[in-house]
Amino acid sequence: MRRRLAAALIVPALMLTAACGGGDDSGKKDSSPSAGASKPAADVPKPVASANPMPTVAGEAGKKAEITVPKAEPSGKFVVNVLKEGTGPEVKKDDLVVTRYTGKIWKSGKDIKGSYDPDGEPLVVPAGSQQMLPLFSESVLGKKVGSRVLVVAPPAAAFGDQGQPQLGVGAKDNLVFVVDVDSVMPKKAEGTQAPIPSDLPQVKADEEKEATITVPKNDPPKELVDKVLIEGKGPEVKSGQTVYMQYSGAAWAPNQGKDAAKLFDTSWKTGQPFSTKIGEKQVIEGWDKGLVGKKVGSRVLLVIPPEQAYKDQAKGEDLPANSTLVFVVDILGAV
Repeated sequence: MRRRLAAALIVPALMLTAACGGGDDSGKKDSSPSAGASKPAADVPKPVASANPMPTVAGEAGKKAEITVPKAEPSGKFVVNVLKEGTGPEVKKDDLVVTRYTGKIWKSGKDIKGSYDPDGEPLVVPAGSQQMLPLFSESVLGKKVGSRVLVVAPPAAAFGDQGQPQLGVGAKDNLVFVVDVDSVMPKKAEGTQAPIPSDLPQVKADEEKEATITVPKNDPPKELVDKVLIEGKGPEVKSGQTVYMQYSGAAWAPNQGKDAAKLFDTSWKTGQPFSTKIGEKQVIEGWDKGLVGKKVGSRVLLVIPPEQAYKDQAKGEDLPANSTLVFVVDILGAV
């Protein structure tokens, strides 16, 4: 996937694993690195509510925070301080938390591109997950939706002893973030799945894991199929929006007649939803055409002919050249 511009690489950089799905290309046009994110130390310090010295924060929740960092050296403690407590439900472990953030490097005072900057985006945080930097995953856990949280993260709670050069973060840098806990995103589409014609792949996706796809023995359709299996209750996805989704993908021909298709990629193995701008050629054409206009909360079966996918390019043993692709996509959010 051609994931945003270099200035916006903060989002994948905050992951400990690639933020774009697994080892295969899936619906993404190009693979995306995790921007060199280094793993933090195994011994992440327990968060404390305060330390000396502390940054100060001005500005209203829901808008870019104004962070003032003391001239003194940081304490080295992992601080998670609730500046404003929300009134929504409490975040539980493994909840998918939609956050917006403002960030700064303590020593240099350099701003880190955040959600409230131009082209900035929310960050979906799996609460308590080891697949996300602790400065986020631990700081939202147990907080109420609507809260604004001040986080001071030493290297062990952030990028470890390698830092993150792409963001200007050194090996010994403490980071300061103000995190707004916006909402909790559903993990999958909810509702009764519509019947699927027998000449199309059958889908089982009742649990919070990758879908089971069964490909029929007949030839695939020649045209794009974008069948809504569960219609969501949210707004329609518009071209140019960033869409958050869970997906499972398989190739048609290698899986014809099998009880369960072998998936060549799925977002479920990463611990967080996949996100991309839709309708702007950042993913294969079949995704752009098949997902724009669908409602948030929907489950969509996509059957994508080769000319709207990878054409004559082979993408590994499970994805030969001229493959018709089958995707089950749960649209969780769009901003």
